[in-house]
Amino acid sequence: MHIDVYHDTVCPWCRIGLHNLAKALEGWQGPAVTVRLRPFLLDPGAPPEGYDLREHLAAKYGAVDLEPMFERVTQAGARIGVKFDFAKVTRMPDTRLSHVLIEAAGDALALPVAEALHKAYFEEGRDISADKVLLEAAVKGGMDKPAARAAITACDATGFIRSDARAATRKGVRAVPHFVIGRQVLTGAQPVEVLRAALQEAAGTADLAADQPACE
Repeated sequence: MHIDVYHDTVCPWCRIGLHNLAKALEGWQGPAVTVRLRPFLLDPGAPPEGYDLREHLAAKYGAVDLEPMFERVTQAGARIGVKFDFAKVTRMPDTRLSHVLIEAAGDALALPVAEALHKAYFEEGRDISADKVLLEAAVKGGMDKPAARAAITACDATGFIRSDARAATRKGVRAVPHFVIGRQVLTGAQPVEVLRAALQEAAGTADLAADQPACE
């Protein structure tokens, strides 16, 4: 059974959604599940040096006081054991190389590498577009460091990320996290029980499909 999750690495609700998906998969007794993290760029026009986070959000949302928004995310994370420290998060980085790293990690390591990136950004306020931070996250997520370095330093490393992100938009992805579980499409940081129910329904559909006779 396959799950696609469209996400961006600077999206706090994506961190919450991926955490909940990992919890939903704990102890899963159904068919084997493959999770594929697919790139979505919240700001495809971000320059390599990124932006000042608060200036960028104020320009985007027209909000004078952004702290209530940060507090809402912080409280939502705290309820499930996920930490956010927005006092340390001052930059909105270009996220394309972080997506390159997750793609290079492969399906087996994508979630732990994404979590390492999330921790570096949301808890430590580090620049996840910087090679040093990316490589540290790669190692923490279980990747081979030379392979990770080769991926993020390759010629036009981010070209396919831009292409995949545009393809996601053409498919109708407008907000993240965006889960495709079997025939179900769920948008937003869904709670564990909703994701587990979607898994169970998808598993039932998969079993039904497997029982159908092959076409002659």
